[in-house]
Amino acid sequence: MDSEARLRRRKASRRAARRRRVTAAAVVGAIALAVVVLVATSGGGTPSPPSHARGSSAGAAGAHTAARSEGSKGSGGGSATSSTAATGGPARGAPVPILMYHVIAPAPAGAPFPGLYVTPSEFAAQMRALRDAGWRATTLDQLDAFWHGSGHLGAGKPIVLTFDNGYQSQYTQALPVLRSLGWVADENIQLSGLPPSQGGLGEAEVRGLLAAGWELDTQGFSHADLVALDAQELHYQVAVARETLQRRYHVAVNWFCYPSGHYNATVIAAVRAAGYRGSTTVVPGWAHAGEDPYRLHRLRVLGGTSPSALLAQIASSIGEPRSPSSYGA
Repeated sequence: MDSEARLRRRKASRRAARRRRVTAAAVVGAIALAVVVLVATSGGGTPSPPSHARGSSAGAAGAHTAARSEGSKGSGGGSATSSTAATGGPARGAPVPILMYHVIAPAPAGAPFPGLYVTPSEFAAQMRALRDAGWRATTLDQLDAFWHGSGHLGAGKPIVLTFDNGYQSQYTQALPVLRSLGWVADENIQLSGLPPSQGGLGEAEVRGLLAAGWELDTQGFSHADLVALDAQELHYQVAVARETLQRRYHVAVNWFCYPSGHYNATVIAAVRAAGYRGSTTVVPGWAHAGEDPYRLHRLRVLGGTSPSALLAQIASSIGEPRSPSSYGA
């Protein structure tokens, strides 16, 4: 009997111990639940991840931000240099060579300036060499617009071809070659005074050049030495010549070409006052966007210049302009 009583007491004791443990566990769980509820309702949110997870999350966010930044730069167009490079064109404001031609014909015996005569075969070979070297002809108006951000020159290296005085061979010989290449040029016409033996452009021929996309500019009425003129004569050669060409051909005539390259501050002031955007000289060198637009440099192409010599002349002249050794027609 005593043994059975002891056995019942031990079982009862064990049941009581189990009840205490269950009760204690329930209390602990309730406390933990209360803490969670308290944190959630006070704005604590989701607990932060471990430190290594936070680093991964920050790296992903940084990469996303960088990707958005690159995308926005790309959609914004970037700099002029990068955008033109993407299209294969020149950088905005890059210097450009301007070539100077006169007569496209063999020099006659006794010609006073035989170097100004480039034969038709020489001219055609030079143009093909320029094309093969990546050059593409443009005009002064197009170049000026590009330099000032309102135009596009397309692929290739821009070059301007200017033809002085208005010789008829510029229409009969130069135009067909340039048309075959899809190229244009600038005609620096003088309205009178060409030697009769060499002939000059007639109005129909000038209109033919304009129809082919050439730009019409001028050297004035009679290729006068502008530095030696009085104010009235200078106005006639510069301003009245422009007004006459504008009225006759209904074009802008935005560029003046100094006859024989002679000019001074008074001449530049007259050209500016007449409304020209700029002027070309005979000072060797490339034309630069940042230079005085009334003193643009050019490269004279002389008779007997081989295609390779012309390319070398262009390449060697990109630096600072040099003073001309002589003035021609």
